[in-house]
Amino acid sequence: MALIDVDTLAARLADPSLRVIDVRWYLKQPGAAARAYQEGHIPSALFLDLDTDLSAAEGAGRHPLPQPAAFRERLAQAGIGSDDFVVAYDDAGGTTAARLWWMLDNLGHKGGVAVLDGGLQAWLADGRALESGVPPPLPPADLELATQWTKVVTREELADRLGTLPLLDGRAAERYRGEVEPIDPKMGHIPTAVSAPTSGNLGDDGRFLPPAALRARFDGLGATRGEVVSSCGSGTTACHNNLAMRLAGLSDPILYVGSFSDWSTAGLDVATGAEPGEPLVGR
Repeated sequence: MALIDVDTLAARLADPSLRVIDVRWYLKQPGAAARAYQEGHIPSALFLDLDTDLSAAEGAGRHPLPQPAAFRERLAQAGIGSDDFVVAYDDAGGTTAARLWWMLDNLGHKGGVAVLDGGLQAWLADGRALESGVPPPLPPADLELATQWTKVVTREELADRLGTLPLLDGRAAERYRGEVEPIDPKMGHIPTAVSAPTSGNLGDDGRFLPPAALRARFDGLGATRGEVVSSCGSGTTACHNNLAMRLAGLSDPILYVGSFSDWSTAGLDVATGAEPGEPLVGR
């Protein structure tokens, strides 16, 4: 189960093996998500921060993956155990929640992990209550996870393979085209990348499209055959496309964790406009 709906989650809130995780995050607003969590969150939810809990302090890009051992220890100290079922939610269509889903899924979390379909907005629209403050800490738990990330690619590996496999860019279309860039040093996209904004995975209600519609979308993007690489700004939003492809019954793509934040700071060429562009010359 990679998705869970509001009714199913609400019915399971009393389950002692359930761990609901609030992973709201706001660009260039440090501390804002933690304050929003304290003002109101799904009952019993814990808060994990994208910048400090789901990312390493140093590495490729703005949100490098932590070492699996460090990630495991952080979650275990928060009270998440091997048999716990984890539900992640945000208020941004699942774009941050999908990062936690991908991390736990990638490391083989035994208890399972899902994203709340429609996120906090769906919970509120259904008339469900929130609670405020910070709940009492849970005791540390025993958590077993794999010791290595899989299906990831580095900048150097990707540069050598540009043009040989589909590369999806999950950022908003205007950032892909190079019309606006709120945080990275260059404007545009990695050469050969296809624009695949994660908003295209959702319906007007903010929930994921049905599997057949998602499959048709990725088929139109040329991402249903062979290996596919997903990217975005910092390796977070890309996980939303990974989740959508899982829901569509497609093979899991490879994640370029550093994504455009890593690429654009390395001095490599970028392309602009609506077309993918050509592979790097001389590689």
